[in-house]
Amino acid sequence: MPGRPRKPILAEETDAEQDQNMPHSTTTNGRADTPRQLFFQTPEQRTALARQRFFDEGERPSGLVGEAVIQSWLRCASAQQRPVETVSFEQVTRSRAHASLNRNRQLLQAGNLELNNMEAALAGTDCRVLLTDAHGVVIHATELPQSSQQPLLKTASRVGVNLTETQIGTSAPGIVVRTGEASTVTGAEHFFQCLQTLHCAAAPIRDIHGQLAGVLDISIEAGRFQFDAASVVSLYATTIENRLLQLQSVEHLVLHFQASPTLLGTPLEALAGIDSSGRVLWLNGVGRRLTGCRMDGHHTVDEVFGGALDKLLALPRHAQALTLRLPNGLSVWVTGTLTARDGTDFRHAVVVPPAAPAEAAAPDHGPAMSSEPEPTAAPHPPAMAGGSTQAATLLDHKQRLIETTLAACGGNIAKAARALGVSRGMLYRRLQKAPGADGAS
Repeated sequence: MPGRPRKPILAEETDAEQDQNMPHSTTTNGRADTPRQLFFQTPEQRTALARQRFFDEGERPSGLVGEAVIQSWLRCASAQQRPVETVSFEQVTRSRAHASLNRNRQLLQAGNLELNNMEAALAGTDCRVLLTDAHGVVIHATELPQSSQQPLLKTASRVGVNLTETQIGTSAPGIVVRTGEASTVTGAEHFFQCLQTLHCAAAPIRDIHGQLAGVLDISIEAGRFQFDAASVVSLYATTIENRLLQLQSVEHLVLHFQASPTLLGTPLEALAGIDSSGRVLWLNGVGRRLTGCRMDGHHTVDEVFGGALDKLLALPRHAQALTLRLPNGLSVWVTGTLTARDGTDFRHAVVVPPAAPAEAAAPDHGPAMSSEPEPTAAPHPPAMAGGSTQAATLLDHKQRLIETTLAACGGNIAKAARALGVSRGMLYRRLQKAPGADGAS
């Protein structure tokens, strides 16, 4: 604004201060009541005005662009970056890129299938998929054809490229790396002018410790998204995160639960990891919302799920989901998986008890009851209500399951090994380690 002194932008400026500093039009009685311009027809116009106020007039453009973008602009400006500078997508050193790939093998394994599915879904668009580690270094990128008319994405879509704010200014993956929150940055919302042909949407992927493990990003150049990119990237990021949580939960009982059984096995299912002492180690986002547990301290199975550990340990032996009433009163459908460090998958060990006489058959209470009801199971859902007089551990549970599976298979080692999903040699070694084991086992 001509003749107006330039005012520094302060990150801590309050809304009231912003209102005082906002230019207003005045009525005949001198009262300020409306901004100098009321409406903007397009997002591009709002972003252009935001850039004018921020870069030319030194004002905070609240309400014109998202707060995450404003905070990113502030960080870039504080780092003495200038929007007119030319940016290049530089790769980190070869040794650092190699180390990042090694550190993130589980993340890449968790994302292997979903990244392929994602790229297939986006094949009819000009969008590219990028996966970075927790530090913003690309560890997977969609390969672009040589004829691609996307010069910026062609250089960005390389393993080892650093996408942090310190390297390329404001971008969706850069904001997620900095804040841990999902972000969308379009066109002129990028700090550097040379990147304003890009549009990107990114979402975080977290590990069992609740820390950022990676960032999934969809980007397009020289064109806007023709679909809700934020929803798509969030869906795939959640699926990859759920797979990563399970990969990192060897020797943990993993619970899968939801208020509707049709949501089990989807990105909308809740997950929880429980250790051998009955402590809930982690919950995914859906799990925290359903249980009301914020995971801000140590929580036991009884506190979060209202059930004894041995009841939950029986879940991997059931072929169907059971119902469980949470301490907050919500009833959920729940299944469980338990994978040992040696690869034993207890989901396959479903021991069917001898058939009961017809006159003693239990009444059918619908799908909430498993094909293997326990003697103490409640006659109506929630089927897992109640406790146990003896505490169980994962190790005890594994050994008992091996023994019962072997007994159900008539002592046939090969058949029992197939049911447990392990080799015969692995099963022999486990039996030999059992207390009181003999050669006949």
